[in-house]
Amino acid sequence: MQHAFQISRRIEYGTRAMLFLASLPDGMTTSFREIARQMSIPEEFLAKILKTLVKAELVRSTRGARGGYSLNVAASQISFLDVIEAVEGPISVNVCTEKEHGGCVFTNACSMMSVWQQGQAAMLEVYRATRLDRLAMRSLTHTSPLLRAEVTPPSPT
Repeated sequence: MQHAFQISRRIEYGTRAMLFLASLPDGMTTSFREIARQMSIPEEFLAKILKTLVKAELVRSTRGARGGYSLNVAASQISFLDVIEAVEGPISVNVCTEKEHGGCVFTNACSMMSVWQQGQAAMLEVYRATRLDRLAMRSLTHTSPLLRAEVTPPSPT
């Protein structure tokens, strides 16, 4: 049963995957199967989430036998809010906090609207201020072979 204010599995799995990727040594990639195994995420679900994170340009996907996944942006530059919005879209605790909240007949006289807005603002600030580098699971053991990301040397000018 879904409870009010409970985050979705998509958000939970997306943040787990991103924390795993943040734990990789710089320049390394790993397979989605390794992420799924280490972070207890169903492979089929993870594949969809990683596709979304690649599209949002937070994750890099390298194809081929030496392919895998890695962060596309430094972990210090990625917030929980970035991940949440990449996998689920903008957060809104209720209709009152949406930009277009014309669906509520009480909007002009609502005494609760400011409470919802303050609650949402506080929640978003926590997610915005929380960066992946501070939460990366550095103690994880990476049991599958990690591969160096292919680095293209700068071209001589």
